[in-house]
Amino acid sequence: MTNTLPKNFLWGGAIAANQAEGAYLADGKGLDIASYCADGLRHGFELKPTEGKHYPYQEAIDFYHRYQEDLKLMQEMGFNVFRTSIAWARIFPLGDELEPNEAGLKFYDDLFDEMIARGMQPLITLSHYETPLHLVEKYGSWRSRELIGFFVRYCEVVFERYKHKVKLWMTFNEINNMRRIPGGAGGILLHEGESFWQTIYQASHHMFVASSLAMKRCHEIIPDAKIGSMFSLSNVYPATCKPDDVMSTVGVRRESLLFVDVMVRGKYPAYANRMFESKGVRLEILPGDEEIISAYTSDYIAFSYYRSTTHEHGLAQNADTGGETGKDNPYLETTPWGWQIDPVGLRYTLNELYDRYQVPLFIVENGLGTFDKVEEDGSIHDPYRISYLRDHLEQMKEAVKDGVDLMGYTYWGPMDIVSAGTAEMEKRYGFVYVDKDNEGNGTLKRIKKDSFDWYKKVIASNGEDLK
Repeated sequence: MTNTLPKNFLWGGAIAANQAEGAYLADGKGLDIASYCADGLRHGFELKPTEGKHYPYQEAIDFYHRYQEDLKLMQEMGFNVFRTSIAWARIFPLGDELEPNEAGLKFYDDLFDEMIARGMQPLITLSHYETPLHLVEKYGSWRSRELIGFFVRYCEVVFERYKHKVKLWMTFNEINNMRRIPGGAGGILLHEGESFWQTIYQASHHMFVASSLAMKRCHEIIPDAKIGSMFSLSNVYPATCKPDDVMSTVGVRRESLLFVDVMVRGKYPAYANRMFESKGVRLEILPGDEEIISAYTSDYIAFSYYRSTTHEHGLAQNADTGGETGKDNPYLETTPWGWQIDPVGLRYTLNELYDRYQVPLFIVENGLGTFDKVEEDGSIHDPYRISYLRDHLEQMKEAVKDGVDLMGYTYWGPMDIVSAGTAEMEKRYGFVYVDKDNEGNGTLKRIKKDSFDWYKKVIASNGEDLK
């Protein structure tokens, strides 16, 4: 059996509009939840700015004005796919208008044209942690069923506009993070005395209906498109072989897989009844909702994988943008941000998902965020990033040999961007260094790291040369 990945395997990188574009009010763009977020989306966001406070996402790395330079670097590495998102508030500044903002539409026309001219398929997320702020203030965000119609209108506009340019779509980024980071994933600010779980799962149900209707319209408008759902699926193991730890870990994993079950299998799983009962959740499901969810399911599963953790029965299981956070695994190394490095866990997760769902998979986020040092000669040596990536790609290839149907791999993120979880610049992922610090100081100059040439070699060999 050969190690070779399919000849049409998609190699590239991934970013998000809110973490890269900046230009937060340019050309008629409206405010979104990242506009007044100072400490990362897992820590919440503000509805109004605080005088003198630094909001990193407002400028980010200025991809809005520098995308040609950045895409030229991605082309040099050999990318044949590039994942980013459309900022909903660039198209509908408030989110609920009847007519879109032409300047916002034109920006993405130009961006997608540049990608295609440089040999990259656009892989586009429709909503990536950037719910328009007006929808939060006026409607309570996804608490309200009215957002279903607003979202579908937005999707119809961009499907029509870009139907000849974009064939790969995703609806909501890491939608299962509604249960971990509801502010980022769904623009939910909890009210005093409000039931957390009731609010989160009701809002998620509205998002399920909206996603299915978007999938319906995508296939009607762009018949040759593929549209999937995107999930945060870094994994969790039992802390021991004690049966209580094993069974409790099944429950933790199901809390994420419930979202995949609904959006891929088209129905709430049987275990949802007991889960909802234990949390005091009573969903309002209107006539026709279940039929919509059943009829329009995901063409593929896109997911992020960064790490694994372990779970012990009876201990609280926390989470952040990288996934579950339980007890440290003594067999794994840990990054400066506390994320444990588990390449074999990627193979385990790929097999878990393909065994369960039997639809194509797409690794759309995987990467190492850590400190980088610029040497006196301007070079940046990052053997730790090369090691992380090499080990994960080796396990990815093993999963393909196991029989997993894998569409591609987009590394997060190919250039340094503002962290989603902490709003830091110094938590660096990129093959390309961006000269900016946590306080917003710097020239924004782009500098290649050693990993740049290494990943270029990997892509040129279709994953064969991992030395």
